Amino acid sequence: MGFRSDFMWGAATSAYQIDGAVTGTGKGLQIWDVFSKQPGRVYEGHTGDIACDHYHRFREDVKIMKELGLKAYRFSVDWSRVLPEGTGRVNEEGITFYQELIDALLESEIEPFITLYHWELPYELHKRGGWLNPEIAEWFGAYAALVADRFSDRVKNFFTLNEPQCFVGLGYLSGIHAPGLKCNYRDTFEIAHNVLRAHGRAVQELRAHAHQPIIIGYAPTSGACYPETEKQEDIEAARQMYFALPEIGERWTWNVTWWSDPVFFGSYPEEGLARYEQYLPKITDEDMKLISQPIDIYGQNIYNGHCVRMGADGKPEIAERKAGFPKTSIGWPVTPECLQWAPRFLYERYKTPIYITENGMACHDVVSLDGKVHDPNRIDFLTRYLSELKKAADVADIRGYFQWSLLDNYEWAAGYSERFGLVYVDFETQQRILKDSAFWYRDLIRENGAGL
Repeated sequence: MGFRSDFMWGAATSAYQIDGAVTGTGKGLQIWDVFSKQPGRVYEGHTGDIACDHYHRFREDVKIMKELGLKAYRFSVDWSRVLPEGTGRVNEEGITFYQELIDALLESEIEPFITLYHWELPYELHKRGGWLNPEIAEWFGAYAALVADRFSDRVKNFFTLNEPQCFVGLGYLSGIHAPGLKCNYRDTFEIAHNVLRAHGRAVQELRAHAHQPIIIGYAPTSGACYPETEKQEDIEAARQMYFALPEIGERWTWNVTWWSDPVFFGSYPEEGLARYEQYLPKITDEDMKLISQPIDIYGQNIYNGHCVRMGADGKPEIAERKAGFPKTSIGWPVTPECLQWAPRFLYERYKTPIYITENGMACHDVVSLDGKVHDPNRIDFLTRYLSELKKAADVADIRGYFQWSLLDNYEWAAGYSERFGLVYVDFETQQRILKDSAFWYRDLIRENGAGL
């Protein structure tokens, strides 16, 4: 079986990571504009002020996408570019940028997928409490209405939120990411609840303001679990661990079910309600009805995972990685099996068509003496991971795959020190060089993954 004939082969980016043009374009400040200027917060003081200058070079970048044969492109709208204060006044220059980008994509027969929130919280809303203010559900809903009103005549596919596990856990718990806060647990559960309420409100407003039938999804992430063997007990152990909830701590946000059960089932997992009881805000039936607005597709960002087996005591346990276990240039383990088992487990539980909304690897990419960028390790990584996804597509409804990322870009607190792109970017000259992996991906798309 393998990949369906209409499989969406794509690549993904986010606004602050590539756009640049943070001044002189009518854009308002957002939390990363402010956070990146704080000493010691970002690698070598890097900012996204210029990034890949995609704002001025998007036509060149769309031309590259067309050359690669991409069927789809997932990008985020910067909330502060279209609504500089987060609410109210619209920046028409920002609207025009996205309209022209969408038109260029459609002219190249590339399907645009819009992500409403890839961590670009307007700074004016942050000053009013941001995600801690329950009013943010209405602010986000109004923003979603604007996006639908201006773009849904040409865009059919929307994701509400990207990786709440990260922007809540890293932004408000550990403080590693913007806005760099270390909130108490009670506040982070309030934030998480408001995030989910905002998702639900956005779903309502997207549907209410759409100019055509649209497809709405949500794009969380997870540390995946895969079984050590295909014995039923190991598969069950991996499933149990994947959907388990961590003890309270700096990594409590890093789980599947607290973020997805409410969306699909209309209730938080019982295990969490008991474990986290003392930290929970007031949760009403009305809230849960809002959070569980029906969605059409389920995005998942998957990079790596743990190998799990059933222990002798009948409880799941992590199988230790052997010495010298393969890893990427930034130390992430290379675990291809997670791209088979995580989508299988997610589809089995939530019964909603799945898109892999991010997957890829950082490499030590350099321009070689021949002027090219040779990245055999990325080709090997993608071959291994996509071969596993192909197995998942035999048993689960997998609709598409977005490689992270189209371009080398600003990798948040790591600045420009990590290269995830299919396309090499010289951040001084803005020259783009297609890596060997880009041509490999082009050929893979042409054959719809048949050679895997």
